[in-house]
Amino acid sequence: MYDVIVIGAGVSGCAVARELSRFKLKTLVLEKESDVCEGTSKANSGIVHAGYDAEPGTLKAKLNVLGNRKMAALSKELDFSYKQNGSIVLCFDEKDRDRLEELKARGEANGVEGLRIIERAELLEKEPNIGDDAVAALYAPTGGIVCPFGITIALAENAFVNGVEFKFGETVTGIQKQEGGYLIQTKQQTFETKVVVNAAGVYADQIHNMVSASKMEITPRKGEYLLYDKNVGNMASHTLFQLPTALGKGVLVSPTVHGNLLTGPTATDIPDKNEKETSREGLGQVTQKAALSLKGIPGRQVITSFAGLRAHITKFERNGAVSGAESKEMSDDFVIEEVPDAAGFIDVAGMESPGLSCAPATGEYVADIIKKILNPEENRDFVSTRKGIINMSLATEKERHEKIKENPAYGKVICRCEMVTEGEILEAIHRPLGATTTDGIKRRTRAGMGRCQSGFCNPRVVEILARELGVDESEIKKSGGDAWYILPFEEER
Repeated sequence: MYDVIVIGAGVSGCAVARELSRFKLKTLVLEKESDVCEGTSKANSGIVHAGYDAEPGTLKAKLNVLGNRKMAALSKELDFSYKQNGSIVLCFDEKDRDRLEELKARGEANGVEGLRIIERAELLEKEPNIGDDAVAALYAPTGGIVCPFGITIALAENAFVNGVEFKFGETVTGIQKQEGGYLIQTKQQTFETKVVVNAAGVYADQIHNMVSASKMEITPRKGEYLLYDKNVGNMASHTLFQLPTALGKGVLVSPTVHGNLLTGPTATDIPDKNEKETSREGLGQVTQKAALSLKGIPGRQVITSFAGLRAHITKFERNGAVSGAESKEMSDDFVIEEVPDAAGFIDVAGMESPGLSCAPATGEYVADIIKKILNPEENRDFVSTRKGIINMSLATEKERHEKIKENPAYGKVICRCEMVTEGEILEAIHRPLGATTTDGIKRRTRAGMGRCQSGFCNPRVVEILARELGVDESEIKKSGGDAWYILPFEEER
């Protein structure tokens, strides 16, 4: 019997788990994939939004501003990459200045600090490569950028160290109410719990519909991105947005915390919750729209493209009434609440943008709901800090010397693009919730994220993983499922 089972190990689920570890609760996180951060959380912009976009009075607006304010301290506490670089919303037509003013007023109503309208002359001072058609902008100094893998892994590791269990490869197939809680059935086994937290991303509607008569429908909203080499990462220093539309904040241009340049996303509603392919049309749209914001982005410097899915609620029955696309109030907000007809079942659903920015506040918000249900005792042994894997390419000469003295593997470069050493890869494998796949190594160390996209280092990473995990190289995967590198040879019969 668990006190709480969290379904989903994305950034929201891991943030909830970390907050719950502050209390003496037996908590389990169930994840259908092979690692944390395998869904929406792995394929997004990595933007910490200032909080001017959400409608005042919504939960989204409240959690965005709170999450933004908590991010700097949390990044130091849990040692993940974060930078408050500021964001700029570009206006390309004098007729749209009133929309900038409306956005500023909305942000001020939400409690966003430092917002101001800037003219083209100041825009050019801040961003010399700004598009020729930009006439003015909303400047938000509290906007930031973060590593989406880094924050999710950090939250999960800290939760794990503080007693939270994680089980991977566990797809929930059914949930049954019982006296005092729920039975959760996966493909492998059955779990019993007093409280359920539904943080299943684009699948949160399916999990919700297993227990409630009020049905929810989530439509995946696909966003395609282009990532550029680090040698053009300094073309922009702020995150550049365009005035938002009904489908979101539009195509952005932003530096990343690791020094690359990122453009995207598109916004296309699709029926398939597994479709993450990029398209010529979508990437062409990203290229065309990004050029409005920033001049001279060199197409030949693209090192990879990718797509992610956002969990957009398109239909939700609440108190007998249907909300959704026809209901602006519901379609524009998160659903984070104890389900009225399923006591002890808490939805964390519709966590599209700015879900990543909200994560620190979302964790606390959900933990407060659970505290009222279970009245748990404080965990006085809670460890609030966590140390990440050293980045040898950014370490001081003294730090490098000490690490190589500790283990010569820290002096052996495996990934030449990102200068990742064998020591860092070993640490990624053997630390709490360690990596078991090459994607797991990539997200923890950046081995394979550089210019050649793992073309040179991947065979060595596979070899190291197999050796350290005590398995044959043929058993190592890129990620979960059937993402094999080496297939066994079958003799012709």
